[in-house]
Amino acid sequence: MCGIAGYSVGSGSHMSRTLAAQALLAGIAERGADAVGYAFGDAKSLEVHKQQTGASALLESIAVSPTATRALVHVRDYTKGHPTIPANNHPVRHGRVTGIHNGIVVNDDELFARHGFAREEPDMSVDSEAIFALVDAYGTRASVLEELFGSLAAAWVDERDPATVHLARGIGRPLWIARGRNEVLFASTRAALEVAERSLGTTLRKTEVAEGRLLSLVDGRLASERRWNPDRSFREERQLPAVRAPQEGSFCLERIAAIAAA
Repeated sequence: MCGIAGYSVGSGSHMSRTLAAQALLAGIAERGADAVGYAFGDAKSLEVHKQQTGASALLESIAVSPTATRALVHVRDYTKGHPTIPANNHPVRHGRVTGIHNGIVVNDDELFARHGFAREEPDMSVDSEAIFALVDAYGTRASVLEELFGSLAAAWVDERDPATVHLARGIGRPLWIARGRNEVLFASTRAALEVAERSLGTTLRKTEVAEGRLLSLVDGRLASERRWNPDRSFREERQLPAVRAPQEGSFCLERIAAIAAA
């Protein structure tokens, strides 16, 4: 069970990009401690940072450009693709697409073989890469997501459409968005968005994303919402608890309260 979060910000937003990323990370920190990472950028560039630690080791060193228009944040509780191989950790890059994922893609090896894809790096084996390999090859479309078998909540950015943050929710994993005047934040849980609200001193309109939805966030607004049909026959062999690293969560929540107060 991993945690995902991030945002799209419009030009009129005065939101602290760094504090928002820190708050979202603190809000999802309890969901995994095998690796942590974030990415941020504008329409011209994307900068990625990740490391094989829990969120507590990264929280206070996060630095996001004040002109960033998009960010992705992730904590990992790995199931496939050992975290000692950096490329397996999130954000995951394949070709022109960089993304984060919470869930399990069971047919990733089959998809790589069927489409003749090569792994972005030879040692990679993380199942999440299949999502971004499909998007890199065929674009962000419902039919692309419908090739995936497993559980999924994911977000990604594509160099060919740098103004957009794409969100998708399949089955088996939660996803929430929170809208302000010039910003849209997203996270695995409502509670993580509430941490961001408190830290930023603002109120946001929070909504759970329904299963089988594909959202496009552009310049701090929800630009589109499309339906897709995830394969609902998937059943996980065992249900993982959402809280995987309670000590990471409690530490990060204490620290973000102090950071926001300062």
